[in-house]
Amino acid sequence: MAACALRRGLLSTFSKLNKQHTSRVLCVDFNSKSDLQRPRLLCSTCNVFDIQQKRFMSSRPEGKVLETVGVFEAPKQHGKYETGQLFLHSVFGYRGIVLFPWHARLYDRDVSPQAAESKPETPGAHGSKEVKGKTHTYYQVLIDTRDCPHISQRSQTEAVTFLANHDDSRALYAIPGLDYVSHEDILPYNSTDQIPIQHELFERFLMFNAGKVPPFIPRDTLRAWQEKNHPWLELSDVHRETTENIRVTVIPFYMGMREAQTSHVYWWRYCIRLENMGSEVVQLRERHWRIFSLSGTLETVRGRGVVGREPVLSKEQPAFQYSSHVSLQAPSGHMWGSYRLERPNGTFFDVRIPPFSLESKKDDTPNGFLPGPFTSLA
Repeated sequence: MAACALRRGLLSTFSKLNKQHTSRVLCVDFNSKSDLQRPRLLCSTCNVFDIQQKRFMSSRPEGKVLETVGVFEAPKQHGKYETGQLFLHSVFGYRGIVLFPWHARLYDRDVSPQAAESKPETPGAHGSKEVKGKTHTYYQVLIDTRDCPHISQRSQTEAVTFLANHDDSRALYAIPGLDYVSHEDILPYNSTDQIPIQHELFERFLMFNAGKVPPFIPRDTLRAWQEKNHPWLELSDVHRETTENIRVTVIPFYMGMREAQTSHVYWWRYCIRLENMGSEVVQLRERHWRIFSLSGTLETVRGRGVVGREPVLSKEQPAFQYSSHVSLQAPSGHMWGSYRLERPNGTFFDVRIPPFSLESKKDDTPNGFLPGPFTSLA
């Protein structure tokens, strides 16, 4: 019965799932005699639910057969998911597994959370209302590499980057298939497969243990990697704001400091997700950033699109997520700005990027303890 309730609750969620992956954890019947135009999601203990055919037909290459990979579990309304929890991402649709949780402070400018902590207004930022933060759980996860090609146009799969350990102060490297996922984006499922996720770090970080729930437990290598890279992985603050049904979420990360000639250069990466909460199709056309450094400089950056793209946000594919980097010759600063989006009728409107702080930490350059190969982004 819990599975039935879950499926009823997920009907609205399925409209947001990436169409390459929605059917992987459900049995889909394409051979219904009663309704040839629409496949059915089958449940042994409740009524059949219909979902439009195009959602699935386009995700099944000619000659391929859909396979069941697991069974949905009821999402947790309270508490957190444990290491080894399998899940489907509710927005981007990929399969993944939880490595460990992060407890962040969420600063949402759309609501007034009942929390004691407040964030000071950024210099030059729009608005003047007090923004209070509340604790919110995110997870460090591995993405199934089989799903990476299908989500690469909506979410970067090499977004978690680190500073390299050599003299080039701008050299970065990434661990492919590493991501941060909010608690509400987790659709948990279980599987009888002892290696349900394909990723080069899966067997180096986790081991199968049939006596545990979930049946995947952390190896010592995962604990050591987490401890050693904690300062560069840590997720502490999340900033969110909605303008005209377009929600922008920003998560900044401190990456470390490098010496460049006669100065110190401090690096941050920031992950941004844009999500269309309405029904009107829009396209991102321009970005406008203001970057304030503690040294007293104020930089303005304008340009077309983001990371070389001008993503379309529609009801079928409402979200786009990307990461970028910023460096300052000061240990702290602030960023804020806006995106310019275009409507189908050719008119434009600006969407605010919530202001956020760039804060450094005591520098301890991360060493090379990263099991498995990594990709150089230099």
